[in-house]
Amino acid sequence: MIVDGIEDEEKWLAEGIAAIQQNAFFMLRAVDSDNLREALKYSAQMLSELRTSKLSPHKYFELYMRAFDELRKLELFFKDESRHGVPVSDLYELVQHAGNVLPRLYLLCTVGSVYIKSKEASCKDLLKDLVEMCRAVQHPIRGLFLRSYLCQVTRDKLSDIGPEYEGVDDFVMDAVDFVLQNFTEMNKLWVRLQHQGPVRVKEKREKERNELRDLVGKNLHILSQIEGVDLEMYRDTVLPRILEQIVNAKDELAQHYLMDCIIQVFPDEYHLQTLDILLAACPQLQPTVDIKTVLSQLMERLSNYAASSMEVLPEFLQVEAFAKLNNAIGKVIEVQVDMPIVGAITLYTSLLMFTLRVHPDRLDYVDLVLGACVRKLSGKPKLEDSRATKQIIALLSAPLDKYNDAVTALTLSNYPRIMDYLDNDTNKIMAMVIIQNILKNYTCISTADQVEALFELIKGLIKDIDGSPVDELDEEDFKEEQNSVARLIHMLYNDDPDEMLKIICTVQRHIMSGGQRRLPFTVPPLVFSALKLVRRLQGQDGEADGEEAPASPKKIFRLMNQTIDALSFVPSPDLALRLYLQCAEAASDCDLEPMAYEFFTQAFILYEEDIADSKAQFTAIHLIIGTLQRMNVFGVENRDTLTHKATGYSAKLLKKADQCRAVYACSHLFWVDDHDGSRDGERVLLCLKRSLRIANAAQQMASVTRGSSGPVTLFVEILNKYLYFFEKGNPQVPTSAIQGLVELIRTEMQSDTSTTDLATAAFFSSTLRYIQYQKQKGGVMGEKYDPVKL
Repeated sequence: MIVDGIEDEEKWLAEGIAAIQQNAFFMLRAVDSDNLREALKYSAQMLSELRTSKLSPHKYFELYMRAFDELRKLELFFKDESRHGVPVSDLYELVQHAGNVLPRLYLLCTVGSVYIKSKEASCKDLLKDLVEMCRAVQHPIRGLFLRSYLCQVTRDKLSDIGPEYEGVDDFVMDAVDFVLQNFTEMNKLWVRLQHQGPVRVKEKREKERNELRDLVGKNLHILSQIEGVDLEMYRDTVLPRILEQIVNAKDELAQHYLMDCIIQVFPDEYHLQTLDILLAACPQLQPTVDIKTVLSQLMERLSNYAASSMEVLPEFLQVEAFAKLNNAIGKVIEVQVDMPIVGAITLYTSLLMFTLRVHPDRLDYVDLVLGACVRKLSGKPKLEDSRATKQIIALLSAPLDKYNDAVTALTLSNYPRIMDYLDNDTNKIMAMVIIQNILKNYTCISTADQVEALFELIKGLIKDIDGSPVDELDEEDFKEEQNSVARLIHMLYNDDPDEMLKIICTVQRHIMSGGQRRLPFTVPPLVFSALKLVRRLQGQDGEADGEEAPASPKKIFRLMNQTIDALSFVPSPDLALRLYLQCAEAASDCDLEPMAYEFFTQAFILYEEDIADSKAQFTAIHLIIGTLQRMNVFGVENRDTLTHKATGYSAKLLKKADQCRAVYACSHLFWVDDHDGSRDGERVLLCLKRSLRIANAAQQMASVTRGSSGPVTLFVEILNKYLYFFEKGNPQVPTSAIQGLVELIRTEMQSDTSTTDLATAAFFSSTLRYIQYQKQKGGVMGEKYDPVKL
């Protein structure tokens, strides 16, 4: 029995090491004096320490290594017959007289390796003799380490087996038989140890298990290095016999490890040629074996090999490999009825990786793998296992990463069907992966059908699914998602205007169902995408602007009017107003006065009914004035109506300062340089005088409320407007008006009740320097400014 007491075990190990060192000292002294009898005596006593049953596998390994190092020195002594004077054949008989079985067999293996190297006897018979006699030790730990020693001392001799040995014709087969027989016996001992070993701390037990399994796996590594083990021998003899032992072991750990050993130590070319044999064993393994890991490693190695050997690897082998792997995975999943869903998905993910690596041009294979995964998921609820959803994301991301083209994924019929099994959160994650792939690779989605398929894939970001309210989302995550969707809309493009209009209509239909909270993110990119199309149609001849054209600016503007109108229900009036003005300017460029007037009307309605904040009103009226000033499509009547509304709203702003600035901004509506019909000097002067009155009122109000007249910034700003229109040649702006304003500002700044700040003073000084500069410059402008006295 192996005792669990750590202190006792350390004591026994120390005692064993001390005994080995003591006997090794006398053994080496005998070797130095060429005393064979004494060397055998002390070596046997040293090896007797390995008969202990008190140590755990890990501690026994330490003891074994001490003895192993000493045995290598003894082996060198046995090789030199001139020193001990005994023929190797007699030495082989002599060591068999050792008193105990274990020391006897260690010495026999040591002399046997020398005997094989001497080529004085049949290597086949010697190997058979050694491997058979080792059966005398059936204790699992002692037997494993003994056979490991046999494996170690003979591995460099196996390549020497050849026809020069007497009567050996099938010399490679003899070496193979020896290693396979030793492997078989070691595997039995290891399996038996798994079931009779004591219960230990999990981490310690795992370490011991790994050490012992490596002893067994060493046989397969040696087998793979024997020269002469060609594909035919591997297929007909080696692989079937190894698989027979693995299946018969009926031990989960042994089966998993040894299957992994086969995959790792033998050439990938052999695996590709013997897939049917290897895969046939998979369904026969224990249900608890982690077969998904084994098959995943196999497919990864095969895909790497196939990709690096594409020029020399026959196409039919690649096709057969896919068919065999697909069939084997199906059988494994069918046999292992208790396999978790994550295991099945992992297998299909590995198969898909193999397919994409080996058959990148076979989209039908890719879709076939996805279809098999769909069938496995059918009838099950949405996945909630985080490991399974992670594998699904890996499965769906693989085609995107391989082709760097989301359009390819859109052609796979089973791609969206798999996404339907993801829970809402994971569905969004996968949708973000798709969008990021499109943005990273600048993939252009160019047809309405592709857009429809794409938006079906990313529907988790476009709208609420299964009653999952958007309000429950983290605000930052929500913004990131919707900003990504907005960027995606800019990637939807087609040179054909009719197809582009279909794309816009498809997007509009989807985003309109996304709920009010998403519209402020998705409507603007759609509007600007539509306006890009309008600009393209604007430059075309013929009937592009007509009602009968499939894609015309009028149709697009009507669609945008409906789309922007939805923002008023969000509500997001500021954004809606900006978009209306953008559309109005585009309609003006297309010479569509009714459409432009309609957009302005909608903007004014929003201003009147939905924009209540004073700052927002000030910003909005300036946007309206700026847009209207740039437009030249309106006739006299419509322009007068719009400018009248703009000036009226400007004068009604809450703050006097805002009123003043908005009113003098309206003066530009009556003096447009590139529009001859929009130069009305009287109305310009009217706006300036009105703004001046408002500034005066603001000064007086400041004097009443604060006891001071307040800053004169507004007067300086109005002065600059006077200068602008004076230089533009407005006859209604005389030098006397400029002179009067300059004096007014100076008076206000020198007043005891004024609160002139440094910025205003600097602004006024700068204005005066400009006037002085114009006076000194001379010419026509200098003459105009000459009457102004500074």
